[in-house]
Amino acid sequence: MKLTFLGTGTSFGVPVVGCDCATCRSNDPRDRRTRHGAVVETDTGRLLVDTPPELRLQLLAAGIDEIDAVWFTHAHADHVHGIDDVRIFTVRRGDMDAYVPVEYRETLEQHFNYIFDDAVRPPQGSSKPRIRLKEFSPGTPVEIVGESFMPVKVPHGDCTVYGFRVGDLGYVTDAKTLPAQAKEILSGVDVLVLNALWFEKPHASHFNIEEAIEAAREVGARRTYLTHLTHRVRHVELEERLPEGIFAAFDGLEVEIA
Repeated sequence: MKLTFLGTGTSFGVPVVGCDCATCRSNDPRDRRTRHGAVVETDTGRLLVDTPPELRLQLLAAGIDEIDAVWFTHAHADHVHGIDDVRIFTVRRGDMDAYVPVEYRETLEQHFNYIFDDAVRPPQGSSKPRIRLKEFSPGTPVEIVGESFMPVKVPHGDCTVYGFRVGDLGYVTDAKTLPAQAKEILSGVDVLVLNALWFEKPHASHFNIEEAIEAAREVGARRTYLTHLTHRVRHVELEERLPEGIFAAFDGLEVEIA
């Protein structure tokens, strides 16, 4: 199994528009962080995690020319507003399954009614994404691309985010804590992905880096990759300050999971 990080930034991305901090001016390509997205590749297919605004550019940069299904973690703009970019895959292959938490189905259908309302027809000579929404719920595994994905429910401010465990990979983005059930599901994974904004300063709906490190230790992950990073920390700084077994993800990073 292989995990590819498409985007490792927050909703602002990095560089931030109008900012001249050291990270935003950095020449290190690892400091250029587009909005959150990832691809999980198994022996039988590829699952796209979220559809961020830069999705087309991310897929081109990563050399990914085929996607078989989508997993939506939640319905915030930086995680869904690139949904039209899956259209090229449905033009080629037909309908694509997109797995969505029960509570967010209606939100997606309302925000993107041109996709999900069958009465809305694209103009002649044009097309629209052909996406079939499939609901999932906490505690019930879902079979996708030949593997069993167990949803992981975590709090994110006033909403809920749904990561997953598949084999020895645990994936969680936009979390403030890991509840007991989430820790139980993720326990002992080889690779864990967690969001982490910055050092020291707490945030109402996200881990800071210290909190993410502690959560990784409680899970017992062998390797943990931090994503959803802000411009307040440079990649080289993270490499210097992170403890053994904790790594900073960056756009385009590929991780093999046994």
